[in-house]
Amino acid sequence: MLLICIGFDSEYNCIKLAVMKILIVYGTTEGQTRKIAHFMEVILKDGGHDVTVADASETPPSPASYDAVIIGASIHIHKYQAAVVHYINHNIDVLTKKPGAFFSVCLAIASDLEEEHKEARRITTDFLEHIGWKPLMVTQVAGALKYTQYDFFKRLIMKMIAKKEGRTTDTSRDYEYTDWNAVRQFVKEFVVRVNIHPIATGSMEHVRY
Repeated sequence: MLLICIGFDSEYNCIKLAVMKILIVYGTTEGQTRKIAHFMEVILKDGGHDVTVADASETPPSPASYDAVIIGASIHIHKYQAAVVHYINHNIDVLTKKPGAFFSVCLAIASDLEEEHKEARRITTDFLEHIGWKPLMVTQVAGALKYTQYDFFKRLIMKMIAKKEGRTTDTSRDYEYTDWNAVRQFVKEFVVRVNIHPIATGSMEHVRY
């Protein structure tokens, strides 16, 4: 695995990170999770990594030939996309042997109500426990209100939810709540963690930071 020097520590030792082959698989309903997945791709490619991004509903590649895997899905009616569930189930033996990350996209994360955050985290925890995957990292990402893409009934429901949570109810436009800086930090931290993960590095030797 190729190593690159990204800087120096206080003793002028080169800080090295492995250049990896990373797979990002996502499930999306309204397009926000796709947008987040491709944002992650840009961050990783800027770091010199070889990245493949695939929609779980379009025959994504096996994770077998990749150094690390990031999987993302969005919560709708307390469930994730069936294609993502199928992908993880189908590849669970490989996924458990590789460093991985899971990002859950949910509008509730943008809420000021702590109970909404707890519920989103509970859905994610229950899902991962049920499916039997223990990724190296898990994060919650705020989604978007896509009023212009909803049909009449969904627009009405989402407007009611938005009013309850103190968000805008102007349905003439869409609203994005994703914290892109948080997503960037998550991806960068994942790369660092993978570099000290024995499955990824092939040994228990830790890279110095």
